[in-house]
Amino acid sequence: MCARTSLNEKRVLTISALLASGFAGGGLLLGLFVGSLVIVFDGVYSLVSLLLTLLSLAVSSYMRKPSRGEFQYGKAVLEPLVIMIKATVILSIVSYSLYSAVAAMFSGGREVDPSIATIFGLVNVIGCAYAWWKIAKSSKRFSSGLIDAEAKQWKMDTLLSVAVTAGFVSAWAMTLTPWADYAIYADPMMMILMSFYFIKVPFDMLRGAVRELLMMRPSKEICQLVGSEIKALNPQSPSMFKLAGVTKVGQELRVRVDIHSSSAQLDVKHLDRARQVLKNKLAKLSLDLNLTMNIAN
Repeated sequence: MCARTSLNEKRVLTISALLASGFAGGGLLLGLFVGSLVIVFDGVYSLVSLLLTLLSLAVSSYMRKPSRGEFQYGKAVLEPLVIMIKATVILSIVSYSLYSAVAAMFSGGREVDPSIATIFGLVNVIGCAYAWWKIAKSSKRFSSGLIDAEAKQWKMDTLLSVAVTAGFVSAWAMTLTPWADYAIYADPMMMILMSFYFIKVPFDMLRGAVRELLMMRPSKEICQLVGSEIKALNPQSPSMFKLAGVTKVGQELRVRVDIHSSSAQLDVKHLDRARQVLKNKLAKLSLDLNLTMNIAN
């Protein structure tokens, strides 16, 4: 990872941590005050987001330091490891919140003051949407798995805030109808409905991180691009280049190429030129290329 990307990553993660700390404190205090399961969940989620962001900051800072031989294959593996931890923690929170919401539904619901909760929800929607937009914009400019994971966290927080606000507006409207007695079920019902979506996002993050840690095949787009660029080398070369393996670990793209040649000797200058051409072609992926060329028997 280049120094510029590392500095921008640190700056974005620091901004995210500051924003998360404000939402965490406000959500927890108000949620406990009005007795809302959903607002408490929003506050706990923001607090966990803050802790996970601090973890990302620590890992990002550590990855910029020399490895001193501890990591023989580089520190790229730390990025999917952090994302896996984030996804696991978020999944645990959502699962527990879903259990609490179901329990509340069967124990008579929860009575919440919808007016205060709605005002808080509107403030949260604006703040979280701004944070999501800001970090997602940075994620597009700077290729970083940590920033991308951070953007997904804020996306979930924004959608949560929108759902909370819409739910409390609906609960308030229900109090004005003949079904006012059922308004107490609005809070746990919102939590149940949101949980089905919230489980999917961290599950996808977890699956992607585990695939990288196990060095499995990356996305179809990456495989197709790498394969086509290696095939493009063959018409220009007396040797035949064949893709032997490709995997993505964090921001590192590891490509292994087998060289088949009918000649007893290989031209080193020709191989160096082919290596440079391949590096230039794959630079469009904005990943750190680790290219290995082997002479096949």
